Amino acid sequence: MDTAVPVENVLVMGVGNTLMQDDGVGIEVTRALTENSDRHPSLRIVDGGTIGLALLPEIEDADAVIVVDASELGAPPGTLQLFHNEEIDALLSGKRRTVHEVALLDLFAAAAIGGRLPARRTLVAIQPGCTDWGSGCTGPVREATLRACTLIEDLVHDWTQTGVAA
Repeated sequence: MDTAVPVENVLVMGVGNTLMQDDGVGIEVTRALTENSDRHPSLRIVDGGTIGLALLPEIEDADAVIVVDASELGAPPGTLQLFHNEEIDALLSGKRRTVHEVALLDLFAAAAIGGRLPARRTLVAIQPGCTDWGSGCTGPVREATLRACTLIEDLVHDWTQTGVAA
């Protein structure tokens, strides 16, 4: 029998390198969410940078986690795609283009080993257009940040209203 577990603490972690244009889109999304004073009270926002094991307690303490990252989707720049739970594991276990994708897989594995992997995980993947040296995201990817914020807010609302099946 499935029972709904309340989701009270949702971690949103933006990852990436802001010195490599669109690779920093995860950080841009967290900045935009932080500026929204009306954001959901269950939302905890973290700039994960290029990720390190120091972020493990953040993940372990969350009921749910949303990671925002630039990801090669084979789509036009600014395209958003959501990956949930095991889909993330499959994506990260395949061919990786960035060092922080390896670190994210390691963080999830470490949390799982400790029995503290959040029941609900989502990756908001955004197709980059340019990851050369430079600051700021390109136009299509910058426009995707607002769509990503709306998606995240909708997910958090749904999760806190319906809970997570245990």
